[in-house]
Amino acid sequence: MRRTKIVCTLGPSTDKPGVLEGMIKAGMDVARINASHGTHEEHAARINKVREAAEVCGKYVGIMLDLAGPKIRTGPIKGDEIELHEGAVLSLVPGNEEGDESRVYVNHPEFLEYLSPGSRVFLNDGLIELVVEDVREEEARCRVATRGVLASRKGVSVPGARVSSVGETRKDLRDIKFAAEMEADFIAASFVQHADDVVRIRALLDAEWSDALIIGKIESSEGVDNIESILRVADGIMVARGDLGIEMPAEQVPLLQKKIISSCNAMGKIVITATEMLESMVSNPRPTRAEVTDVACAIFDGTDAVMLSAETTIGKYPVSAVATMAKIAKCTEEGLEWDDVILKKTIGPARSVADAISHATSQTAHDLGVRAILTSTESGSTARMVSKYRPMAPIVAATPNPRVAAKLALAWGVIPTVVCKAKDMDDILDISVEAALALGVAEKGDLVIVTAGVRTGVPGTTNMLKVHRV
Repeated sequence: MRRTKIVCTLGPSTDKPGVLEGMIKAGMDVARINASHGTHEEHAARINKVREAAEVCGKYVGIMLDLAGPKIRTGPIKGDEIELHEGAVLSLVPGNEEGDESRVYVNHPEFLEYLSPGSRVFLNDGLIELVVEDVREEEARCRVATRGVLASRKGVSVPGARVSSVGETRKDLRDIKFAAEMEADFIAASFVQHADDVVRIRALLDAEWSDALIIGKIESSEGVDNIESILRVADGIMVARGDLGIEMPAEQVPLLQKKIISSCNAMGKIVITATEMLESMVSNPRPTRAEVTDVACAIFDGTDAVMLSAETTIGKYPVSAVATMAKIAKCTEEGLEWDDVILKKTIGPARSVADAISHATSQTAHDLGVRAILTSTESGSTARMVSKYRPMAPIVAATPNPRVAAKLALAWGVIPTVVCKAKDMDDILDISVEAALALGVAEKGDLVIVTAGVRTGVPGTTNMLKVHRV
């Protein structure tokens, strides 16, 4: 089985008939909605189609809404895209009007304050570079240093500038309310720089009665510097390498990726590696060797999930991109050495009884070579804690809550399944074993481990480990 999870961004390419079902069958575990583009009506239609396709395929697929956040973006572009040629003069103007080849608007009202002659400005996630020549009262005149095609509402970055944000934008507030209404499983918070950024979003979700997990996107040096405090309040992290590679020297990104993933592994938090993983598959049916190696390296680093963006939103081969990602992940996982790699990444003092039981479960599974680990979980915490220790045996998460099953779609090595609610310990054992048999991960005579809480039905009370012969 494949243990690394795959997050796929939805877009025009996934709207075609049969594509979503194809992507789910190929390996999509979580569907990502980028709130920076499209309307709530479009997002709702896509979310409903994902859930319908998942039901047809018999799989639990999580829904992630990625907030636009305080990121600086260009305004709308005449004809939706323009080509900027090297050496051309382009004016950047605060506002949200329609831009063209001579003038592009930027959504930050104080944007010009961060510029001076000689400043570098990157558009479209770093693909287009401008050099500021003159800053006036109402505009900044720039020279195009690196040509490219610019579409509407693309990212704008000024390396080294400490651009202030005012927390959640009005759009974010609307999107959080929408996410709660659609019962999204994950919220990806853009440009998280401090723990307070996550705390504020948590409060907003609580006010909407949403239990969505919060994934903090690390896209700046401040986010990297504060990773430990951010991890204490977030449910997971996304290594957003696109903006990170603009805000900081690109050559530092591989080391930062390793550092962030290692921190997440140590704390048992979800970590997603994102940006341009199979970028060439936007237009080509096969990835480059370098892209294959990039995906594999993220898995060796310890990532829980890898993400596809343009490959599935506007790419010609969305299903093939998912299938390719799944094949790379499965092949790479065969090279993971539990003793030498996995245990060293996760070993450390237990923070609770549940953590100690989870570590013992993984160690015992390795020592005995069990066929599967069966977790009975109300909130998903048991399965996530066992996942932290990266056992080679599949982790079957049996839960009575379909929402919990969808959230576990992002947990490394976890196979979520919905079962009836257990009444006592005997019930937990019977239900868990039946689930493993139904999923085909165990057969009669196999050795399995069952872990759960003796206080049946109380979330977060994992304190039991049982070795059982099916």
